Amino acid sequence: MYSVNVPVPGRVRQIANDLFPALQGFETVRDDHSCLLKRLGDADEDRVAQLQHRAHRALEGSPAVEARITGIDYFEDPPLGSAPVVYLAVESPGLEGIHADLVDAFGTVEGLEGPDYVPHVTLARGGDLETARRLADREIDPVQWTVSELEFWDGTYRLPVSTVSLPA
Repeated sequence: MYSVNVPVPGRVRQIANDLFPALQGFETVRDDHSCLLKRLGDADEDRVAQLQHRAHRALEGSPAVEARITGIDYFEDPPLGSAPVVYLAVESPGLEGIHADLVDAFGTVEGLEGPDYVPHVTLARGGDLETARRLADREIDPVQWTVSELEFWDGTYRLPVSTVSLPA
């Protein structure tokens, strides 16, 4: 699965690292952190460049935007995968606008995108709901940053393939 992701600053990764001991009871704990902006779909090797080109074209004119980690939250019943999903909440009208532009170009993954899109940085999934609630009650210092680039992401290898500087 290819996607467009938002890289996060070191301060956000530090929050995730600080929370790591409290996440040990979950089935999976993320060790790489970014904010998924839009799923683009699968492509074979012959079509990756075309998909990447389409994504870059859809991002033309996108400005750099502000984003802010506002706290810890969870999805009690996510549409995909094991529950709950504990995450860092991302507040960013600008990212939501870029997401809408990408939805216009690529369509919506039902239940995950469009009006259902919630910008976030996943920390862990598949644990105890009560633990997720306790984590969501924790206070963290907010982190604000300017999103000045996006990544075209290869989900198979969990690596960025290319970046797009903003404004694009």
